[in-house]
Amino acid sequence: MKRRDFLKSSVALATAAQFGSASAHAIVPAHNWGQYDFGSGPPVSDRLNQGPFPQYPPDAVIPTDEVVMTTTPSEDVVPGYGKGLITYITADMGTEEIKSDSIPQAIEDLVRFPLGQKLYIRPTWREIQPRPGKLEFPEYLKLVFELAKKNDKGIGMRVQMSAPDYWHAPALPDFVLEKVPTVDLVMDPHESPSEGARFLKNPYSKYQPRFDHPFFQQAFKELIEQLAAEFNGKPWVEFIDTFLYGFWGEGHTWPFGNSPFPDYQTAERTWIQMWEVQQENFSKTPLATNTQPDFSRVGNSEVLDRSVRSNNWIRSDTIFIENEQIEALSNRPPWVAAVIEQGIPGQAPDKLTSHDGVSPVDDMIVHVMDVGANYWSLWNFHQISAQNLAAYYRASPTWFDRINRRIGYRVRPSFIWSYEDNAYQGLIIGFANDGIAGVPGVLRVTVESEDGKILKSGCLDAGYPLPGKIRQAQFVLPDRGTKWEGLKLRAEIEVKGIRYPVRWACQQKLNDDGTLSLRANGRHAS
Repeated sequence: MKRRDFLKSSVALATAAQFGSASAHAIVPAHNWGQYDFGSGPPVSDRLNQGPFPQYPPDAVIPTDEVVMTTTPSEDVVPGYGKGLITYITADMGTEEIKSDSIPQAIEDLVRFPLGQKLYIRPTWREIQPRPGKLEFPEYLKLVFELAKKNDKGIGMRVQMSAPDYWHAPALPDFVLEKVPTVDLVMDPHESPSEGARFLKNPYSKYQPRFDHPFFQQAFKELIEQLAAEFNGKPWVEFIDTFLYGFWGEGHTWPFGNSPFPDYQTAERTWIQMWEVQQENFSKTPLATNTQPDFSRVGNSEVLDRSVRSNNWIRSDTIFIENEQIEALSNRPPWVAAVIEQGIPGQAPDKLTSHDGVSPVDDMIVHVMDVGANYWSLWNFHQISAQNLAAYYRASPTWFDRINRRIGYRVRPSFIWSYEDNAYQGLIIGFANDGIAGVPGVLRVTVESEDGKILKSGCLDAGYPLPGKIRQAQFVLPDRGTKWEGLKLRAEIEVKGIRYPVRWACQQKLNDDGTLSLRANGRHAS
């Protein structure tokens, strides 16, 4: 899949006038992401005391305690917000990519495909807003929304402003194309024409609009406002992909060497402004920004930096990609989710060659897990069907099951210590994360009475607990004489001011609402 080989230098053509309400900055240089100062993460309300908790003088802060309960990891798939396998309904080619004589039935089969906990759609601007003033979703999208709610599956979405695999119509609506000039793209002389053949043949992929044109900016702002009115803060919307420049909205127009902007400063200023419109309107739903290096020199590094600093999420459109993207995905702040799109081949699995006993799909899954992903795509590249996905699962169930059980975060109260101080009951809880990613937001934990009365509620630091580590927190119960046995622990994740329920990922029996009732479950040495 050569469409993402974008690291060679490019040239911008001078074609249009500048505008600017957002100030341009310099390119953010490539940097290591580990320990890079992106800020302290999303705000933490009701922060719990997270230790340390020594029991012995001269540092004692609590009386001597004892472990009264422990939990062990669950072997089940534990669904939840901010993680999961995503069944692709549409991607690069719209419904033409769905291989079926009955598109509605095929969509229903995809929605009900059991491995997929989430759904993904990628319509064009033309499809959802053919006329100015309001959104008009096509019937297939209405069906996806209806089935998603019926089957309790969250949705991720990107709207394409350039769709080089749509051959029947441009991605932009006519009311935009009639008012906004376009610029023809010129093949990069360093690229092989054969590698970009499909883009050269499609007339709709050989130009880009003047994104900085006032009418485009006005129409774009109206589109974002209408999308936000429909989706912002809705609990069934997992994330919205950041609208980026060029093909599929990934941030490039490879293999073409120019862009529609007269210079880099105009391009960066334009995309900063468009980013700010998205960030302002999607105030409650995470934006997922591509880690795409800036092949087309349009400001990707600045937009990505702003995305992370504002506690939004990141994504990549393949796992076998530039090492710069792997650095970003692997060493992102723990409160930032990573969405990985990696298409499974469209042909039957028995036609693929294994190497060293490892199938190509197993190899994909291993590397998606290596970077600590929160989401991974279930997508047969340009051959979408539930039957294709099922064939790959039957051919290689081990790694599909493995990633399904480990993707994202999987939190549980691993150690529970009890102590008494001046007749007040206290708990120290050591939280574990058996997943491969940090918590993409802030974990709130609440201690409740058996009848649901809140006794103590507070939050861990953003991103915690981290995979493979224990994060301790203290809960001092408000009434003297309260006993710990029978109390319930509830977990929620806070993302952009919205709370989503979290089911504890432990083998021990949970209540129907995902809470854990505390009980002595063995003799533990203190």
